[in-house]
Amino acid sequence: MTTVIAGNQASDILSFALAGLTRRADAPAQGPSLLARLKTSLQQPLEQDYALVDIARQFSLTLVEILCVRLTMAAEEDVQIGHAIAQLQSPIASHRPTVGLLAHCFGESLGARAVQVIGHGEAVRNGILRLSADDVPLAERRVSVPLPTCLGLQGVVAPWPGTRMLRLGLPVPLGRDTEATIDRFATQLSADGPPQVLVVRSGEPIEARAAAEQLCRRMQSPAVIVDTDSFDGLAPWLFAHRAVPIFELQLAPGDRRPAPNVPAFPGPTIVVAGIDGEFETEGRRISEWRIPIPDRQQRFELWRAHAPEPLARALADEHRHSAARIATLGRELGHVCDEGASTIAHVREAARHVPSGLGSMAELMVDDVPDDALVVTGEVQQDLDDLVRRCRMRDGLVDGFGPAMRARYRPAVRALFVGPSGTGKTLAAGWVATRLGLPLYRVDLSSVTSKYIGETEKNVSQLLSRAEDNEVVLLFDEADSMFGKRTEVRDAHDRFANAQTNFLLQRLESYDGIVLLTSNSRTRFDPAFARRLDLVVEFPSPGPEERRALWLAHLGTQHRLSPGQINAIAAAAELSGGQIRAAVLSAAIQAGRHGGAITWDDVTAGLGVEFRKMGRQLPAL
Repeated sequence: MTTVIAGNQASDILSFALAGLTRRADAPAQGPSLLARLKTSLQQPLEQDYALVDIARQFSLTLVEILCVRLTMAAEEDVQIGHAIAQLQSPIASHRPTVGLLAHCFGESLGARAVQVIGHGEAVRNGILRLSADDVPLAERRVSVPLPTCLGLQGVVAPWPGTRMLRLGLPVPLGRDTEATIDRFATQLSADGPPQVLVVRSGEPIEARAAAEQLCRRMQSPAVIVDTDSFDGLAPWLFAHRAVPIFELQLAPGDRRPAPNVPAFPGPTIVVAGIDGEFETEGRRISEWRIPIPDRQQRFELWRAHAPEPLARALADEHRHSAARIATLGRELGHVCDEGASTIAHVREAARHVPSGLGSMAELMVDDVPDDALVVTGEVQQDLDDLVRRCRMRDGLVDGFGPAMRARYRPAVRALFVGPSGTGKTLAAGWVATRLGLPLYRVDLSSVTSKYIGETEKNVSQLLSRAEDNEVVLLFDEADSMFGKRTEVRDAHDRFANAQTNFLLQRLESYDGIVLLTSNSRTRFDPAFARRLDLVVEFPSPGPEERRALWLAHLGTQHRLSPGQINAIAAAAELSGGQIRAAVLSAAIQAGRHGGAITWDDVTAGLGVEFRKMGRQLPAL
């Protein structure tokens, strides 16, 4: 309100401040009492007061409280009105009205109770009006309207403290089925009736946020993420903007928590959460929606926007990427692909550059492992080939089979690599990930496990959820430390340890991704663990032929050894692949002294270092 006001009388300015509410545009300001004129005007308010009248009806404000809100807003908008208010309540030096002034101006129908009713009415209880925290009598406490609410009632969007608008910027296509589900929930949440709560679950936070944003767009409502626990005054602000509050929460497995509730807010609430935990509510309808991985045809349609048709079809058939992951990788392709059509190599490069959300709980192993770098027996190689084939076929593996085969089938692959140290288990995991074209993440057990009850389960569940939606290969090295045998219960520590093992086994069974585990011995695992595995690959200590191939694979061309010398080393020195690698590195250090290629003496010196580490005598060569 910036109109120049004629006259210097405070009462004239006060009447002008309330003119929109207390008369029609063409009616005189004088006449019946304020309350009488207001009652008549509320039937057909002026456009500038539509929002205020709407909030008054929703939050059951009295006629007096409506006048109080409008006068308080006028003081925020016009400096002359503020000066007039200061004159009216002199000697109190405040340009905002006090409870006493409001009671004196508008409390004719309230009598002696005017100060108490205005100071503790619905407007104050719902945070539309706020009282100063001064240690003064109630009548002298200053009254204000929160600035975001004041601006919102004038059609201006100003952020509420502790909230932010949900705007992802680039759209995230979610697939036909998900879009149809969004339409259905938009209709449900917009229906009349008690307030509703929708829990949107996904292992990938950006996907859940994208679904929440699109849902609010369908409802033609702003999406507001609430990051504060202080809800005083938030409900009127949300209502003024017809906004939908969105809460982002991550619960641990087994957690039960009341669904977030903005008191007195009549609209729907959306909770963005992971897959664990349970929300409960009283008096509100609560629905849950777990965003699914798109099927192959929908994945093809999503990939087709970023890649040529053959590549899009191959990616859709072999990889169970979530819709958000496809959108993210598709955008990244533009950065790693120069000119020309995208290839599978570009997709692999993009997957390494795009964060997976696994954070500090897993380490990205960036090195590719080519075929000639993996030296294993023919039987192990066959098992690994079958493992890769199963990973590629897992999404449609049971198509066409009977109901007993399809029942409870999950497109997961769980394989255990067992064998002595240094036999190539971790290298084989890298080879599998390279063949599949997927990032390999090695789980950091020190970051996942915790001494606090429930924290390990929470970390593992979050890790698996993120990995599942981002289509990565998870590697648990020395997995028996987490999935070991359950013990006899002697005290509370045993009981909690067994409960943790039970959870890990169950969560692994429900995991829909690819997970590889390594261990030195399968006997260290709980018997129930074997049932949850799809494949166990035994890595034996290499024989003479494998050792010869390992020596050649490690030495390459940087040596002067004859075939006979390599055969002699392979036959006499019974070493694993890891030990051969260490011996070659030691030999390279020896060769560095004379600046040439590795010689027989260098190799024997390296072998001596390695056998001394093992506490064994170097065999005759």
